[in-house]
Amino acid sequence: MADFSNRAAGLDSPPAHAFTITPDDTADLARPTRGLMIAGAGDVTVVMVGGDTVTLPGLLPGVQYAVRVRRVLATATTASGLVGLA
Repeated sequence: MADFSNRAAGLDSPPAHAFTITPDDTADLARPTRGLMIAGAGDVTVVMVGGDTVTLPGLLPGVQYAVRVRRVLATATTASGLVGLA
């Protein structure tokens, strides 16, 4: 089996970290995401890494959404159990 431990992960590599997200209107996440998952269906309002603010409507549990997010806003976020993937 090949040893890939010395190779840097690129943006096309699977996420290596996961963390719980508490939506907050003023604070950025500790690290930008490469993906987002939720436990309870709903909308998620985010600030993308590029600076755009958008509501991702009707997200479903168990789906890995490939989004580069720097902040998840409490305002207008109705989904629960948010997990950031980085």
